[in-house]
Amino acid sequence: MTRVSEAVILMAGEGSRLRQGYGGQAQLRSDDKTFLKPFVQVLGRPLISYILEALTNRGINTIRFVVGYESERMTAQTKRLISPGTTASFIKNNQWQKQNGISLFAAAGHVRASFLLTMCDHLFDDAIIDSLLEKYDPRLLNIAVDRKLDAIFDLHDAMKVQTRKESVIEIRKDLRDYDAIDIGLFICPVEIFAYLQKAKSASDRNDCSLADAMQLMAADGKTRVIDIGDAWWQDVDTPGALRHAENNLTTPARS
Repeated sequence: MTRVSEAVILMAGEGSRLRQGYGGQAQLRSDDKTFLKPFVQVLGRPLISYILEALTNRGINTIRFVVGYESERMTAQTKRLISPGTTASFIKNNQWQKQNGISLFAAAGHVRASFLLTMCDHLFDDAIIDSLLEKYDPRLLNIAVDRKLDAIFDLHDAMKVQTRKESVIEIRKDLRDYDAIDIGLFICPVEIFAYLQKAKSASDRNDCSLADAMQLMAADGKTRVIDIGDAWWQDVDTPGALRHAENNLTTPARS
């Protein structure tokens, strides 16, 4: 199996839900244009630095960042964090106010083999990335999922997944019957861009989410879930989620 050596990180959004105060610091105004979500401080480090370190430590040395909101500032600040030996490229999504499927679709043509996909605001135990890289099927969309439903912070907002064995049956935030949560970490085949195009074309607004494409791939039997077991992750999307992440990062098991 070919080693995954490149990643796509989605960081085009505005991060408005986290804008109102974070990490015990003074609240930011809702119109504060200096705020950039990937660089919010998590235990004194930029949020995105944890993701970059995890990827480069695992030999993923080509990283493509999809930017949109405040793209020039986002690019300049990210470049300061790139480690030697890593090739970084920045893809601008001019339609960044649309859903995250449009951000990923902007990377079409920039990747030519299976790639790791994640978001700029998710933290993971390193073991999760190791497990994905070890177990992924290059023919399928590989989705890391958490079955520890009682441990999910802000379960209401989580992306819910109904599975059958290792396949996805349905994926939506408003699912009533589900047995897993999509944690925002994937290994994708290049074919995902064709499914994004299908999802986009089916929309009246020429818009789509990543979940829309995943649902289409699931219907064609082209998804595979990989259970993260006891490992930890956190979507840092609100001030409460940020505090929760910092508390977990400072527990004895991770310190």
